[in-house]
Amino acid sequence: MTILTLDPQSRRHRRQAAELLVENFAAWPAMEIARAEIRTLLAKNRVCLIAVNEKNDVVGLVGGLPDYDGNVWELHPLVVKKSEQGKGIGKRLVAAIERAAKARGAVTMMLGTDDETQATTLSDCDLYENLWEKICHIRNLKGHPYSFYEKCGYVITGVVPDANGTGRPDILMAKRIGRRH
Repeated sequence: MTILTLDPQSRRHRRQAAELLVENFAAWPAMEIARAEIRTLLAKNRVCLIAVNEKNDVVGLVGGLPDYDGNVWELHPLVVKKSEQGKGIGKRLVAAIERAAKARGAVTMMLGTDDETQATTLSDCDLYENLWEKICHIRNLKGHPYSFYEKCGYVITGVVPDANGTGRPDILMAKRIGRRH
């Protein structure tokens, strides 16, 4: 498995990357929408990396975009083909996007990981009451990705209550990747 920058000229890789989004996220229900997201990820100020297997097929994708004058970069999105999950590809993609952001001056990497399926104890509750206690005692009920990101060194820095509808928050996470000046 090799990690590469997604070449805007590679129709095949762009198509396969868009297919990964459609197959894995409700936010991209159709190829036209996923293709538009891939075009956005290829903007000059962003980084878009792919993982390709020995057949040169895309098996993973990660994007990064700068914020806060480049001090903070957002990891968005991260996806690994279902049949390839659990093989370390996601961790390698996360590490690669962190290196790319750090090389561009980032100090912090951040992300949001939605809980749209009641996969954590932060869903279906009032997050306006005792929020930090609930965050401190979060449990993963159904394989939510926040646990994966914790293994990559990220910590929960907050939530956006009801981001995906009532009782369905976005869990915000961050990791220091560079030095403070």
